[in-house]
Parts: sequence; structure tokens; C-alpha cells
Amino acid sequence: MAAATNGKCASPAEEHPRKAFGWAAIDPSGVLSPFNFSRRANGDDDITLKILYCGICHSDLHTIKNEWGITKYPVVPGHEIVGVVTEVGKNVTKVKTGDKAGIGCVVGSCGSCENCKQDLENYCPKIMFTYGSVYHDGTRTYGGYSNMIVVNEHFVIRFPENMPLDKSAPLLCAGITVYSPMKTFGLNEPGKHLGVVGLGGLGHVAVKFGKAFGMKVTVISSSPTKEKEAIERLGADVFLLSSSPEKMQAAMGTMDGIINTVSAVHQLMPLIFLLKTHGKMILVGAPEKPLELPVFPLIMAGRILAGSCIGGMKETQEMIDFAGKHNITADIELIKMDYVNEAIERLAKADVRYRFVIDVANSLSAA
Repeated sequence: MAAATNGKCASPAEEHPRKAFGWAAIDPSGVLSPFNFSRRANGDDDITLKILYCGICHSDLHTIKNEWGITKYPVVPGHEIVGVVTEVGKNVTKVKTGDKAGIGCVVGSCGSCENCKQDLENYCPKIMFTYGSVYHDGTRTYGGYSNMIVVNEHFVIRFPENMPLDKSAPLLCAGITVYSPMKTFGLNEPGKHLGVVGLGGLGHVAVKFGKAFGMKVTVISSSPTKEKEAIERLGADVFLLSSSPEKMQAAMGTMDGIINTVSAVHQLMPLIFLLKTHGKMILVGAPEKPLELPVFPLIMAGRILAGSCIGGMKETQEMIDFAGKHNITADIELIKMDYVNEAIERLAKADVRYRFVIDVANSLSAA
């Protein structure tokens, strides 16, 4: 009966034929707990992935606590998913059983709009996110804090053999989120000066990509304790303390572009003044409240302020291949599933260097 109604009236555990389990939030407290649900059967164009690791993104925190006001519960978060392919449909050509593969933020799109035709599925008006969206069949999508997932092969990313899956998982969101605007806005040219605002999950990966592109990279942070990390551990060229008016003034007009990763409310004007004429600042963090936008610093120097949201599937594969070639991975803290609530609370305090990754395969037990 559930199948006859496309699962609309069925419980999450009954709407599909394949049993699955994970951890879900059921209300705005954001507390995660064991959760039984189901996945669809593997179709002709689908792959089934046994999930080995899943990164914890700041979007997961926003979503489980309904900080953006759009969450529908229950929600199984997680869109930095890596694992091993266990089943492929008869039409699948991208991967085979036993391959390392990953799934990022997107699991569906219309496939026919202008954006989709240009490999920009991330901007499709009918985009289906890995969790919290309604899929083609009318059922809700559930993410990677779970044991397995079934996805159309178009949205699967192949992983080079040399890449460690645990440290590579965050690249499927954090990596593509900074890589895409760097490529799109020309902030990948050797010798250019790139500023990176915020040294967290996104920022530390942006530093690594910037250096791999051959750029001069300045980390901009309000925390003086991060200077040593930025220079010695991550390889940044310069550390700029944003809470120092003198240092900020000295750096005015020196940067070709800025990747702004901050997801909290902050002032844009001091950052805009760091840009050269026609410089570009790209926002990739998503504060829960609007930011104040000073227009004159943009107008008077022809500066550009833009936003960017992850990347399309073709570009995400390109990013993973580039990362594999240049040995770029995230700096992570590997945790067990039963530590996830503590990890979320630490993430809210920015108490992680620089990404939590859940060791799903070795710590997730059936509810």
C-alpha cells in the first residue's frame, strides 16, 4: 500500500524496500539519535554505496537546528559521503562494484534546464539536495549519517586510488565550495593575491587550493592564535589579523580576490577595502541573518561582490582529480557516530581543526 502511494503515507522505514539506518534530528533541538528508515531499490541508472565516512558540514548544524527556517523533520544530515560501490544498475558506466566513490550535496536535478545543460546542476531551480529535499518519486532525501545510500550515477564522484577517503570526504562540500568560485572568477591564476576570510572547514581547504594554483595566499582572521596554523601548517604566505585596524589599513587595496567563508554575521566593509580596483569578493558562507552591504566601496573602485554555491558534477569531479594530483585533503578529526552530538556542539563553537568526519562503517550500529 505504501508503494502504491509512492511512500507519501508510509513511515520512513516503510516507504522503500531496502532497510537503512542512521542518526536523525527530529526537532529544532538538533539532537541526533538512532533512526530506522529505508532506501529505494537500485534502479538501472543507480549505484548503491556502502558509506564508510561522512563529514560534518556547518550546513548540517544550521539544518538540524532549523536556523535557516526551512527544515522538515526528521532529517538525516550529511553530504560529504564516501564509501565503496556495492551495486550498479545495468546502464551504469561511471563506476563498478568495489570502486571508491563519493556523493556530495546534490542527488537530483531536472536535467533539462539551461543550468543543467551547462553542467551547473547546483543552480537548477529543481535541485534535489542529498538530504531534506523531495526526490522525483515524492519521498524525502536522507543524507550520509547512515549506513548506505542509493543515487543516480550522474551524481556520483569517482575517487583516485591514492586519496584517503576519510580525509577526502570534506572535499565533496568544503572543497568544491571554494574551488568552484576560484575557477569561475579567475582566482586561480599563478601570482595573483588571494585572501581567505575564516580559517575553518572551508577556509583551510581554500588555502591549500590557492597554493596549489600558485597564488599568494593571505589568511584573514580575527583570531591571533591561528597565525601559526595558517603559516606553518597550511602554508599561507601572510596572516592578517582582521581585529587590528592598523594591519587592515596597511593591507588595503592589495588583493585580487577574496574567498569569504564566514558563516556568522560580520562586517563586509573592512574586507571590501582590501580589494584592488576590480577586485572580487566571493561569499560562500551562509549567515543566518542578512549582512549589511556598503555600496560606496564597491562603486568607487569597481569592485565586485558575488556569491557561489558548491559546484556542478563535472566541476566536482575535476576538483577531486585536481586534489588527487596535488595531494590536497582536509585536516580532520575522526569521530565515532555516538560522539556526533558532542561534535555538533563543538562545531558551533568552532572547536575543531578543521573538519569532523564520522567513521560510519566502524561505529554505526542499527537502531
